[in-house]
Amino acid sequence: MSYAQLAPWLGIAAVFILAGGVKGITGMGLPTVAMSLLGLWMAPAQAATLLVMPSLVTNVAQCLGPAWRRLVSMLWPVWLGMVVTTVWSPDLGALAPIDARVALGAILVVYGLWGLWKPVVPQVARDAWWIGLVAGLATGFVTASTAVFVLPLVPYLQALRLDKDTMIQALGLCFTVATLALAARLHAFEGGTLLAGPSFAALGAAVAGLGIGAMVRARISATTFQRALFLVFIALGAANLWRAM
Repeated sequence: MSYAQLAPWLGIAAVFILAGGVKGITGMGLPTVAMSLLGLWMAPAQAATLLVMPSLVTNVAQCLGPAWRRLVSMLWPVWLGMVVTTVWSPDLGALAPIDARVALGAILVVYGLWGLWKPVVPQVARDAWWIGLVAGLATGFVTASTAVFVLPLVPYLQALRLDKDTMIQALGLCFTVATLALAARLHAFEGGTLLAGPSFAALGAAVAGLGIGAMVRARISATTFQRALFLVFIALGAANLWRAM
């Protein structure tokens, strides 16, 4: 195999080792990191297809926990909204003359600024199901456009004032639903897309990165790491915006 043939595989592996490492350290961030980097040299739709298997597998273990019954009863409106707009919303290009990479870059910059700012989110009553539905609909539209499902999902979950362990489980459940909905939109369950070589390479790299991240987590300050990560998101978002111009 020549270097030209090997280079895309090495690039995919490097991206998902890094993305898995981020998830191993922070419990989230794999899709955001992977999309921000893959978007620099491939179309967002192609990158999103590679994202499905690593994201799904690494999120399943995070779904386990004692609070799943309570979370299901609390978060089903969010999931309903995410599925509806992720699977069936029209392409962004059909609504406005915006390149998909522009949308990806913009959401990365916004998310990075949000993470650095760390505003105090007003508390949301857990029985205010309609707020969850609106958050899910908005998150699904962003997911359909960029394959990144952190906004406004993560701020909404923060507004529920969940304890740390329940928050981790809630993120795992929500990200799993979002990944399955994205896979359905991309028809990733058809034609063997999920069984293709690049998907397995991405999965293996992500699992390796997850293990590395878990080892690193005990040796660094999580706050310092997250601040640096949000700065990287801003830089990568700006790079995607620049490439789209």
